[in-house]
Amino acid sequence: MKKLFTLTKNEYPSQFWVLFWGMLISRTGAGMIWPFLMIYVSEKLSLPMTSVGSLMAITAVASLISSFAIGNLADRVGRKITMAVGLIVTGLIFLAMIPANTFLAFAIIMTIRGLFNPLYPIGSRAMIADLVPEEERADAYALARLGANVGIALGPAIGGFVAAVSYSIAFYAAAVTLVVFGLVVWFYMKETLPENGDKEETANGLQSYKVVFADKKFMRFAGAATFAQIGAVMMWVLLSVYAKENYGVPESQYGFIAATNAVMVVFLQMYITKITKEKRPLLIMALGALFYAFGVASIALATSFISFWLSIIVITMGELILVPTATTYTANSAPLKMRGRYMSIFTLSWGLATGIGPIVGGLLNDNISPVSIWYGGGLISLVGAVMFFVQFRRKVWE
Repeated sequence: MKKLFTLTKNEYPSQFWVLFWGMLISRTGAGMIWPFLMIYVSEKLSLPMTSVGSLMAITAVASLISSFAIGNLADRVGRKITMAVGLIVTGLIFLAMIPANTFLAFAIIMTIRGLFNPLYPIGSRAMIADLVPEEERADAYALARLGANVGIALGPAIGGFVAAVSYSIAFYAAAVTLVVFGLVVWFYMKETLPENGDKEETANGLQSYKVVFADKKFMRFAGAATFAQIGAVMMWVLLSVYAKENYGVPESQYGFIAATNAVMVVFLQMYITKITKEKRPLLIMALGALFYAFGVASIALATSFISFWLSIIVITMGELILVPTATTYTANSAPLKMRGRYMSIFTLSWGLATGIGPIVGGLLNDNISPVSIWYGGGLISLVGAVMFFVQFRRKVWE
């Protein structure tokens, strides 16, 4: 790891490293909450899984609505203010979850969370595209994910024990780290919005998305990414509840399952990206989605901590292959003046998956059987893999 930082520390501007370390710290705090959020809501409100999943759908719908405005905001007002507001509001939302004790209260909170949640990822991905030349972006996005996942590795491992004692402490820790990083972004970072963008076009607001929607290759990519990610979202949102209710896996153990994902990213992401960045991106993304499909489906056979852990390893391999490749593909597809809006559409693919996955999983759980969640999720991700491969073949033929 020391060698890795020696090789990369001079390749990127200092502001990139502020993003790197800030994400590490803030994700440590947030990682104490997100793997256990559905357990917290389910136990506090005593709701079936379909109802709990609907809260995630509310968040996703709100994100879908806001993402269009946020992409335009990042291209007009700037990346810095977009990121800072997103971080600070998200931190305050964690605080608001502590006293909430009704479905309506959580629905309101999750709506606000959805509206502000896309601000940071859209702003930061656009900022990295501004800071880093095209030929170095794959490594830069992989490195940024590495920093975030160091925090994600630490967060769930700590949060599993903290949540078993007091969820409130975990919520306070997450809120503090996010707000502090938001303030660092606000007061320390410099704006990277290109000055030579087309002011006329950015001033057209949502109408300028017509350019993105007219990019048929990119929209086909976004559709495939949505299908591929639905299975992964079902796993991250529903597995903690599924493992605890059906096989007695407590939060303290599940924290290590989630941390395994992050540890693999920390130690393998840069090396996987070194290999995949030289290959054809659509084919690589098809391979990543295939790992998602088999990993999610394998959960249906899992009955213990060890078997759940092995499924996570397979799913994480898909993530290592797919996510940096997809982010780089988006950045390289976007015109200089429209990076925020292209990133917003890419972020929408995750938002759609977040809205669809938990609802589908909840319906399968409540109407068929708990194990059917994973067969369904695996099949949906397999559709995404096929879509990526078809696009790859079409491009070869062209």
